[in-house]
Amino acid sequence: MSSPFGLRLPTSKVAFVTGANGITGGAIVDHLIKQPHSEWSDIIITSRSPIKSVYTDSRIRFVALDFLRPAEEIVEKIKDLCKDVTHTFFTSYIHDNDFSKLHVQNGPLFRCFLEAVDLACPGLERVVLQTGGKHYGFQYRDLKTPFLEDIPRYTGPENIFYYEQEDDLFAIQKRRSTWAYNIIRPMGIIGFSWQYLGINETLPIAQYFLICRELGEVPRWPGNLHSWYRVENQSFAPGIADLTIWAATQDKCKDEAFNHVNDDVIVWKFLWYLLADYFKVPMDKFEPPTEETKPMDMEEWAKDKKSTWEKIVSKDGGDVNAFQLDAFALMNWYITPSLQKGPVISSSSKARELGWCHKDDTYRAWLSTMRSYENAGVLPIS
Repeated sequence: MSSPFGLRLPTSKVAFVTGANGITGGAIVDHLIKQPHSEWSDIIITSRSPIKSVYTDSRIRFVALDFLRPAEEIVEKIKDLCKDVTHTFFTSYIHDNDFSKLHVQNGPLFRCFLEAVDLACPGLERVVLQTGGKHYGFQYRDLKTPFLEDIPRYTGPENIFYYEQEDDLFAIQKRRSTWAYNIIRPMGIIGFSWQYLGINETLPIAQYFLICRELGEVPRWPGNLHSWYRVENQSFAPGIADLTIWAATQDKCKDEAFNHVNDDVIVWKFLWYLLADYFKVPMDKFEPPTEETKPMDMEEWAKDKKSTWEKIVSKDGGDVNAFQLDAFALMNWYITPSLQKGPVISSSSKARELGWCHKDDTYRAWLSTMRSYENAGVLPIS
């Protein structure tokens, strides 16, 4: 805990959060600053680029780090600042729309981080690694069961870099055997982020509706009939943060992996009408997909739409730079069907049986995220 003079007393915890500009990293920081000083005396945050959020909490300390640099170099930069760190939260991620290439940078990224904190943080108690639902390989196979934490790893020819990260976590932990770990596996993440690239489905979908409205076009469903009726559960970033901090501070959760999902499921059909209503886009001429409907390529659709986005921003407000073609390209994977033909469902029963009780409504989470982007000046006010 903290003394009246700002000194750290032995019972308080010190957090080190990576990827603080990202969706989950930012949500973890927001969660931590709401906790009392007696629980978390210091909150050290990092990203490769400057932090865009404004924090007035005196516990926040920022250090710019690139975890693709050698571990020894990272240790030199953090050994004084992070000497009292007790809990680390790794949410850093480098995206590539070609999933087969994700391991090239994300494997070394986590390995360097872990080597560095293992050496620079003598009081380390818990390391939390965030991976995701793709751990279960549903992007490559059709699973017949909800995703459970103990499902065997996918053994196909495709690479899932989460396995490399986990194996490094297990190996480096054994070196000292002084700290425990948690692995958090969310599904599709909904939430605000200052980063416009990477896995961020809410922003390009919002832009799709806004551009259709500007052009007087009906927002066609980009997928086919199967994806129109697809049932799935998703993860709201504040809820992921809640689970992450909860698991990291529970003795009963040591060395365990936990799925995260909200407390419901959604159907894309219902979400589409909800968003159309939110963005005030007329749907009277909307034609639902049929069995003959072919998916549209959202990247191709977006290639000539930047000028329309610029017009919207000049007229109604928003950030010109928020329009990113790669983000629309990723929507082809999110919306059009993959090899997973059944509902895309993950179970959070393991965490709930141990006492985690936070709940989020996914439809409300989408609208809350849209309002967050509007309040930040990224999207125009609807």
